Amino acid sequence: MARRMWMPLLGIMVILLAAGVASAAAQEAADPDVLRIATTTSLYDTGLLDELEDMYENISGVDVQITAQGTGQALDTARRGDVDLVLVHSPGLEEEFEDEGYGINPHCFAYNNFLIVGPETDPAGIQGMTPEDAFEAIYIAGTNDTAGVAFVSRGDDSGTHNREQQIWKTAGHDYAEDIQDSGAWYIETGSGMGETLTIANQKEAYTLTDIGTYLAFKSDLNLIQLVTEGDQLMNRYSAIAVNPEMNPGVNIDEANRFIDWLVSDETKEFIGEFGVEEFGQSLFIPLYPPECMEPPFNCTTCSGEESATA
Repeated sequence: MARRMWMPLLGIMVILLAAGVASAAAQEAADPDVLRIATTTSLYDTGLLDELEDMYENISGVDVQITAQGTGQALDTARRGDVDLVLVHSPGLEEEFEDEGYGINPHCFAYNNFLIVGPETDPAGIQGMTPEDAFEAIYIAGTNDTAGVAFVSRGDDSGTHNREQQIWKTAGHDYAEDIQDSGAWYIETGSGMGETLTIANQKEAYTLTDIGTYLAFKSDLNLIQLVTEGDQLMNRYSAIAVNPEMNPGVNIDEANRFIDWLVSDETKEFIGEFGVEEFGQSLFIPLYPPECMEPPFNCTTCSGEESATA
């Protein structure tokens, strides 16, 4: 009887010991000399992240490792603890990430605008419309098989893809029921913004893009800006650290230092000047308090006066 009781107890002790070792290993996993960032593809495709990476490595001495993904994928990567911070642009998904406890120390740092671009022939006649009216015109033309009308979507749960879905909703459509699989006119790439623009260009189709990536790729495109104004087209970028209480292996100290550096006046000045020489305008407009905390931006903060560790 005593022997039968001893064996299960021994097994439990082994399991608890293994769990303790695994927990300790996780807590020691953060490499202080490495900073892992998951970023939206629009920041990466424009070349801004390459510049910021070099600048921060030079002043900090750490190895900055960047993974470019759509915002939804970037936040999932952060949930797994595979990165230390995210640079993203989907306020709804960001709020969900923070409410779940995975994200802390959120700071907005810049914004630009979304555009609806398409062929110069504009077969759906959307030029100058509001975003929702333009989408409705494309939908009607596409579902009625109007010649030359197609829309290319990111289809990747990115910030741009989520904004597209919001515009379809404002236009009165259920995205899953009315838009997806509604015909050959609607094409999902599952790819980043640069590749999606390239595919839209090849197909002479409409697409939703951020202005930064569009300008960076413009020399290789025949697509023109057709819809440039509307409340739905504001595009805010945020930096969010991964909570070490949810993922003990993250480098929270370096993540917070990077965020403070990113929202410093010196770095924002660089962001504001990025692209001006090549494109004649900035690809990203830096955000400053108090405007960043007011509509339409509604940031928690955009200055580096405070950091959080948990």
